[in-house]
Amino acid sequence: MVLKLYNTLTKKKEIFKPVKKGEVKMYLCGPTVNGVPHLGHARNQISFDVLRKYLEFSGYKVTFVSNITDIEDKIIEKANEEGISVKELSEKNLKEHMEDYAQLRIKKPDIQPRATKYVKDMIDLIKRLEEKGYTYIVKNDGVYYDVSKFKNYGKLSGIDLSELKSKRKLRSDKGVGKRDEKDFVLWKFSKKGEPSWDAPWGKGRPGWHIECSAMNYAILGLPIDIHAGGQDLIFPHHEDEIAQAEAGYGKKFVNYWVHNGMVNVNKEKMSKSLGNFKTIKEILKKFSGLMIRYFVINNHYRKPIDFSEDKLIEAQTSLERLKNLCLNLKDDGKENKEYIIKFEKEMNNDLNTAGALNVLWKLVRDDKAQGKIKTIEKIDEIFGLELLKKEKIKLSQIDLKLSGSRCIAKREKNYEEADRLRKELQKRGHLVIDEKDKFFVNGVEFKI
Repeated sequence: MVLKLYNTLTKKKEIFKPVKKGEVKMYLCGPTVNGVPHLGHARNQISFDVLRKYLEFSGYKVTFVSNITDIEDKIIEKANEEGISVKELSEKNLKEHMEDYAQLRIKKPDIQPRATKYVKDMIDLIKRLEEKGYTYIVKNDGVYYDVSKFKNYGKLSGIDLSELKSKRKLRSDKGVGKRDEKDFVLWKFSKKGEPSWDAPWGKGRPGWHIECSAMNYAILGLPIDIHAGGQDLIFPHHEDEIAQAEAGYGKKFVNYWVHNGMVNVNKEKMSKSLGNFKTIKEILKKFSGLMIRYFVINNHYRKPIDFSEDKLIEAQTSLERLKNLCLNLKDDGKENKEYIIKFEKEMNNDLNTAGALNVLWKLVRDDKAQGKIKTIEKIDEIFGLELLKKEKIKLSQIDLKLSGSRCIAKREKNYEEADRLRKELQKRGHLVIDEKDKFFVNGVEFKI
């Protein structure tokens, strides 16, 4: 069996063949640290954590790079709002990202470059583009990329360039003098009080798009195997990355472009203006990182995903049941090849995690199947749901009181009240596992 991935560039599923046999160079567009991580980051990080781990499971040596954008217009604006330096804001928000990703059981990147450490590489790429005639200067603004000079512009997004209208109204101090609204900034001349670096065109800072192109080349070399990110980055960010890298370096940039779907909240697009913007920390107050991870894995990575508290409660209940089944299994020291093959078949079909999760459910419920423990261990290396780990978390006085009341309700066969108390404990973010004469709340045993 071979892995097939949907390639945004070709608009179809393709057999995955790395540039170098047995090795994979993978790059994920990391966070811009102008704010704390939200549900979109959660989905993005989990989806490609699973892809990375499945590639490793399949025997590839993976070099996984995910950058930190620590210089960009939004960061400068936010730092000015808060009255702190760009560096202080970046460090504060980066800490939040790392803490939340750890709760989601995200494996750290092999290399996590910060944009500010690669400015020389970005200047070098702009010089290459300038020498080849792809740039022009807008006085008192910056160095721009002339999109009309790159004949394949639009090949990733498939956008109709003749009908393209600017989605953002340009401020009077931003982009005035551009030859075409599609042209984008490579080097932004600095204003008073802004971070800046010396460059041949004047002191300034790199544009957002140039950052990833230059870091990919400097760290991984071209072409890379997989470039991942959210669908919202296809245009213009990834389209612009291709234009810069391929024009400047004279090589193909990426072989497989892989994008995850967007996040809705209660069936509406998540946005601050709609008031439905959810941070990871807000969700973690009620649900564990494992619950969020299960919910994401139970949906195909390319499809839109709808977050709601009810759906997260459903995911929590499902994970608890699955974990309960797993923890009651006995190890026979074997591995079930049949179920591993079924699991791989789903994962090789464009990372169908929902189908692969269904295979796992069938395994634990199959009375005739052997080798369950070893097989679950292998699958959970990728899913990261800690299915065979008993939780041990200190319970608060409120949690102990609710659990004690549940003991009484179950003892008196008041199952309606027992279910109500179970849901209350779940809402408080606890894993509740029922057994014959007892139940566990995050690993703490309560005898009935």
